[in-house]
Parts: sequence; C-alpha cells; structure tokens
Amino acid sequence: MHEQQVNELKQKIAKTAAIVREMIDHSLQSLILRNAPMAKRVITELEPLVNQAEIDIDEECINMIARFHPEAKQLRIVMMISKMVSDLERMGDHSVNIAESSVYLIDRPPVKPLIDLPHMLAETLKMLDDSILSFLNEDSKLAFEVLPHDDIVDDYRDQILRELITYMVSNATLIDASIQLIRIAENLEKIADVTSNICEEVIYIKEGKIIMHSKHDKEWINKVEAWHKPA
Repeated sequence: MHEQQVNELKQKIAKTAAIVREMIDHSLQSLILRNAPMAKRVITELEPLVNQAEIDIDEECINMIARFHPEAKQLRIVMMISKMVSDLERMGDHSVNIAESSVYLIDRPPVKPLIDLPHMLAETLKMLDDSILSFLNEDSKLAFEVLPHDDIVDDYRDQILRELITYMVSNATLIDASIQLIRIAENLEKIADVTSNICEEVIYIKEGKIIMHSKHDKEWINKVEAWHKPA
C-alpha cells in the first residue's frame, strides 16, 4: 500500500471534518443569530453529505485492506480512519440535535442571554480543530494537549444545567425552552467526548499507548511532562 493512498484517505477525513465543523458551528450560531434557515441547512443539506462520506470512506478502507493487506502502523491508520469517519458522523448527528433545538427556540422568547453556550461552542470547535490536526500530522503531543479541554466543556455543561434548573424552578413557563437549551449543552459535551476519543487514537498510533488506561503510567507521565518543559 502506497503512502499516497493513505494520504488521500486522510484528506477525505479532513474534508469531512470541515463539513462537520460547519454543522457544529452553524447549529448553535443559528440560535445566537435567530436564523432558522441556517439551522435547517445543517439538517437538510450538510448531514446527508456527512452520511454519504461515512459510507464512501468506510468502503474505501475495507477495499484497501482487502487489496493491499496493510500491516502494523499502516493497518492501524486505516482502521483509525474507518473509526474516525464514524466518529465524525456521530458529531454530525449531535449537530442535528442542536439545530433542531435551535429551530424550536428561535421563535420563542429567550430564557436568558446566551453567555456560556457560545464559550462552550468555541471550546468544542477548538478541540475538533486540534484533534484533526493532530491526526493529519500524527502529532501525539497536540493530541494529549486537547484532552484536558474536555473537562472545561464538562464544566460549562454543568454550569448551564445548574443555572437552567434555577430558572425552571422559579418559572414553570420556562421549562420547555430550558430543556432545549440543556439538550444543546449535552450534545456539545458529547461532541467534545468524541474529539477526545480521536486524540486517544492518535496517541495510540504514534506512541503505542492506550491512553485511557495509561493515565497513571509513570513512563507515560514522564514523557508528557518532558513535552511541557521549556526549551
């Protein structure tokens, strides 16, 4: 199997990730801007593109394994690409959920000013950008640096949940809209979780470490600390 063929698969992943990034961004920006057509485009135009990309890339991975019988690192990369396109499709599904909630909320009075959700969106998009970049460059250091940001996204989700519970308790007429806002936060958090999975795969490909079971591994911790020492 030639390196060029692997690189072509990587570029297809990058193009699919760009569509998913647009879906994530526009699904919430549509609410911020009160722009229902933007949200509906996520559902009707962009999601089918990602669904088709999953089918096409997964089939290409299967064909590549059948034709070339890749081994060792190349096999791991092809298998990771197959998993990544499935992960990206899941992110697209979560974006559709956000877009649906945005469509519901756009025609209703705001529950509260949107403060934490835009910050949560920015953090999630940065995680996605860096996870894809770490994959394309096989950069395990960048992949590791993404992982702590999942906790930041979790904190935003928890803060939003606490605040909206207070609103619902004080005013029952806000319950339905508040539940939709919570749904948006939960879907953003799930997208961040999937980006963490991608980073863990990058670390495995590059370092041969299964990071989810290696967080207390002394050798691994020493390596991470060395990455962050001043030059």
